[in-house]
Amino acid sequence: MSKSQLPTAVMPREIPPARGLVCAAALAFAAATTTADDAYSPTVRDAYPDTVYWGDTHVHTYLSGDAFGMGTRTTPDTAYRFAKGEQVVSAGGKPARLRRPLDFLMISDHAENVGILPRLVDGDERLLSEDGHTWRRFFSEITPLADVLNAEDPDAFDALSAALMTGKQAWNGDYAIDALFRQEVWNAVIDAAERHNDPGTFTTFVGFEYSSNPPMLHRNVLFAGDPEQTRQARPFSKYDSANPEDLWAHLAEYEARTGSGVIAIPHNSNLSRGRMFTEQTYDGAAITADYASLRAAREPVVEVTQMKGDSETHPLASPDDPFADFETWGGANFDKNDASDAWVGSSYVRPALARGLGIEATTGSNPFKFGLIGSSDSHNGLATADDDNFWGKFASNEPNPYRASSQWTYAASGYAGVWSEANTRQALFAAFKRREVYATTGPRIVLRFFGGWDYSEADAARPDLAAIGYRRGVPMGGDLTRPDDGDAPSFLIRAVKDPDGANLDRVQVVKGWRNKDGGLFERVYDAAWAGNRSVVDGVLEDVESTVDPATAEYLNSVGAPELAVTWTDPDFDADEAAFYYVRVLEIPTPRWTAYDAAFFRIPALPDSVPVATRERAYSSPIWYTP
Repeated sequence: MSKSQLPTAVMPREIPPARGLVCAAALAFAAATTTADDAYSPTVRDAYPDTVYWGDTHVHTYLSGDAFGMGTRTTPDTAYRFAKGEQVVSAGGKPARLRRPLDFLMISDHAENVGILPRLVDGDERLLSEDGHTWRRFFSEITPLADVLNAEDPDAFDALSAALMTGKQAWNGDYAIDALFRQEVWNAVIDAAERHNDPGTFTTFVGFEYSSNPPMLHRNVLFAGDPEQTRQARPFSKYDSANPEDLWAHLAEYEARTGSGVIAIPHNSNLSRGRMFTEQTYDGAAITADYASLRAAREPVVEVTQMKGDSETHPLASPDDPFADFETWGGANFDKNDASDAWVGSSYVRPALARGLGIEATTGSNPFKFGLIGSSDSHNGLATADDDNFWGKFASNEPNPYRASSQWTYAASGYAGVWSEANTRQALFAAFKRREVYATTGPRIVLRFFGGWDYSEADAARPDLAAIGYRRGVPMGGDLTRPDDGDAPSFLIRAVKDPDGANLDRVQVVKGWRNKDGGLFERVYDAAWAGNRSVVDGVLEDVESTVDPATAEYLNSVGAPELAVTWTDPDFDADEAAFYYVRVLEIPTPRWTAYDAAFFRIPALPDSVPVATRERAYSSPIWYTP
């Protein structure tokens, strides 16, 4: 029996003789309290989000200077069509299609010189500055992408790909553009989103990426409004200011002027060299309560996983977590003379959530009170996060016989799951704001996570788990406050496998807390798991791997299709602030590198190239405040 079935079942009991009278009384009470206005249908009666919508808030098209410079010619219209499930032609000239469409998409082209390069190549004379002439000539002479992808050998591919990548420098050219040109491009961005927005079926968000460098302090900006509001905005870039606080002020001014919502979504904190989640402002000042409140309001969610690595945690930050080393990229301090590991604590989400508790204790407000989503950061217009259908990070990273050996560090990740009442801009945006969202590395795992004080073990087995969860507690993204009796909180969790994907290995609860002395700690609890595995010295035996790297196949003969549990914190202290989030792990599956090797009949990959992966989901946290 799997631990998904361990919550105590409701056992049969003897029916007392008076039961008939009790039932009659109950029926009489129900009849007396039910009115003609009460809805009979549960779907009408239940006022909570009952659908998870899947999407990507981080896709670049040929309007991004770096994407165009590296060979992408995918238009926003093509990107939207692909996300809706249509077959399109990739930048490299190959047919591409998602197995299942997405429910929403935001194209987040870089604000810096957005839309310039396609118009430059098309001959827009307004752009023919000195840099304009130089780069127009470059793009007319560069080897076509299809020839790069079809190079005759690895050395030729590497050389042609490197030459193509030099075009990325065109992104930062001086093209002497004016406000009128910028508005033309922005209007075109809005028009493309409107052509594909179909409320209830497919939602598009207007947005852009703010790209403050160095270090990587990038944010994707998502607008909730319609054209009458978004045409009053303009993309805010690092040329306006490299300080994210100025971006927040810009967005606050827009929101006050239009009455329409907008948020910023940080990403790739793993590459921020210790600057994304510091305990200081951009200019080095101490964080104040006003700063903390502003940041939490402007940035209610963080992109925790994507193609450029995973930002949940790092082995140096979480040495006792055997699953911390997942799609890990290198790192260093912003100060190159500092060779310490200090950068890790302020570059990853888990230690940042803990830091937020410490800052709240001293200022009264938590700047790092954010939910978690995934998105792809695709730079070829194709929102793919499936290992067996991975179209790559950028144009020359599209499927080809050589990328698995030389470009293997990119991950096929991730997507955002959003619990919402409807697939519309306003409903989805409200879910982002209240943090009722979660991240996956690609699989469409359905995840529920509630916290409260009155859940029973049997609740995990109920078909109406969500109704119980909302009625007796708060969903992911919510807050718990000190109970009168000091009892430990309980958490109601259900994870269901992607119907087209792998079984689940385990459900874990990640806890971080601040003790009475101000120390910050973390612990990972295995809350539910598949199979009859042993726990030795507090460590759960790992699940068997069925991956055959040679054929890129696996079996669902291990794991479970669903895991559900009511978990109670065994180490709860009512005086200690804490956060909790759920991490769901799948059984081992082939990585995209294995699928490439099988498809292109690659005899052998370098030993350094991973061929198996542990896909996962991360819920948004629930916070406890004494």
